[in-house]
Amino acid sequence: MANSKPTRSRKRRKPDPFAVVRGKVVERIEVSTMDDDCSIGIMFKDRTYLGFDVEPFLRITPDYSDWKTHNYKRIKRWPALRTE
Repeated sequence: MANSKPTRSRKRRKPDPFAVVRGKVVERIEVSTMDDDCSIGIMFKDRTYLGFDVEPFLRITPDYSDWKTHNYKRIKRWPALRTE
């Protein structure tokens, strides 16, 4: 009896919504949690900026990790940021 080949799943990847910034070097990251303004911004070395407006009443927990071994390894976790 011949062995049957396993079928490969052909999942389609969703397009990367931020492909335009792929490979850019980050200069700084800004987080604002003012009264009526909650936003996250990323300034790149080429002076372009990617900004995110965040709806109020969220909790954001920044987490920095290493994926060199393809496994999550936390390096640092900051206190949660809460919007007002």
